[in-house]
Amino acid sequence: MNKNLDRLNALMGEVMDLRHTASMLEWDERVYMPRGGAQTRSLLLASVRRIAHEKFISKEVGELLAALRTGVDGQDPTSETARLVAVTARDYEKATRVPASFVAEHAEITSMAQHAWQEARAKSDFTMFAPHLEKIIGLKRRYVSFFAPTDHPYDALLDDYEPGLKTKEVETLFDALRPRQQDLIRRVAERPQVSDRLLHLGYAEQGLWDFGVQVATAFGFDWTRGRQDKSAHPYTTDSGPDDVRITTRFEAQQPFMTVFATMHETGHALYVQGVDPRWRRTALEGGASLGIHESQSRLWENLVGRSLPFWQHFWPVLQGQFPSELGGVALEEFHRAINRVQPSLIRVEADEATYNLHVMLRVEMEIAMLGGALSVNDLPRLWNEKMRDYLGIVPPDARRGILQDIHWSIGLMGYFATYTLGNVISAQLWERFSSVEPRRDEQLRRGDFSSLLAWLRREIHQHGRRYEPQALVERVTGSRIDPLPYLRYLERKVEEAYGA
Repeated sequence: MNKNLDRLNALMGEVMDLRHTASMLEWDERVYMPRGGAQTRSLLLASVRRIAHEKFISKEVGELLAALRTGVDGQDPTSETARLVAVTARDYEKATRVPASFVAEHAEITSMAQHAWQEARAKSDFTMFAPHLEKIIGLKRRYVSFFAPTDHPYDALLDDYEPGLKTKEVETLFDALRPRQQDLIRRVAERPQVSDRLLHLGYAEQGLWDFGVQVATAFGFDWTRGRQDKSAHPYTTDSGPDDVRITTRFEAQQPFMTVFATMHETGHALYVQGVDPRWRRTALEGGASLGIHESQSRLWENLVGRSLPFWQHFWPVLQGQFPSELGGVALEEFHRAINRVQPSLIRVEADEATYNLHVMLRVEMEIAMLGGALSVNDLPRLWNEKMRDYLGIVPPDARRGILQDIHWSIGLMGYFATYTLGNVISAQLWERFSSVEPRRDEQLRRGDFSSLLAWLRREIHQHGRRYEPQALVERVTGSRIDPLPYLRYLERKVEEAYGA
């Protein structure tokens, strides 16, 4: 078996190298590539993605997996070898259903769509992006057909990001969260509103960038194995644990988004940097799921980065960075401002009490688009209607409405639910960490995040994809994914801020 395993790892190493090459090409496309390179880059990405796919679904890989699956029969199914074989075999079985020509076509179409989205967003003109989105929806319907039959067509898309998750489970989770979050918003609306005026002053972009870098460093981001740049939409990518790229962006109207986006993406990056080196260039490299990944980014951004103990340490640092804007401001005023509950237009700027409603809107529309119940031309109208129904506000233009997210342009349908899963799981992890580390708040006040990071490394990061997401959550917290800790956290936070 060792000979077969060594050969499989060698072949998977080449597959992972090609996938990472594509990721770096995509990073360059979003960060540095000149606009005129779009067509050439789309073809280049199509070729690399196709070659990686063909190499992975080769006959030799299939034969090695068949032999290895026989070899691990009778072993502990949670052993390292058994899980490596099981995860690789699962990926292989899915990949063999998808033609290499489709993979290349998807890469080419989404590469061009991304550039169309950027231009459409800049001009707030949905009609410029609509034809590209039509093609992407067509691709997704074809993709779903490769996995028929399923309990629900959307299951095939969810499974790419959250293995084993079903549409019905997502809808059940949303049904548990929606009424209590809407009730929170109603209760806050009945109380005097917290002012966030000081968050919208003329903060220098470089100052916010520099402060974000200090925070990321304190969290534990290894700059010898990573970097930060700017892009139209903040995100994280990597070519393995030793080369992790994060991006942020600056919005003059929401300047502190630069800082919180850096915290968020640092959470993703810490996960990648913490994967056990044994899993490099294998199918176990990376995160257990996107929901688990989002739990890391939301934990560092919100449960740490919006907490009072965190700011008791960093407030003097921020005041020193912006003495004229914040020199005379009390910490408590700033802390209330960054935790203000107010329905807003932009998902990535949404407060914790309203954020999941943004996610629900998008998931519901994806399901309707996939099933043919919603046409692309009707998207802006329905988007605005759902924003009004869920949040009581209507976007004044497409840039702040239907065109605000990059995800559809790069083919990420089935992805949005993982943001809500991440919120839910982050609260479960926070409760568990708090129970094993009673000095948590004291450590945050000192700017010491080493205990938290070490715990996450041990319980989550090092395992990569070894455990299924539900199994990992249960292993760490003692229960499956559960919305109640998140709802307790939100309701307690709102009660403290508003007495609501």
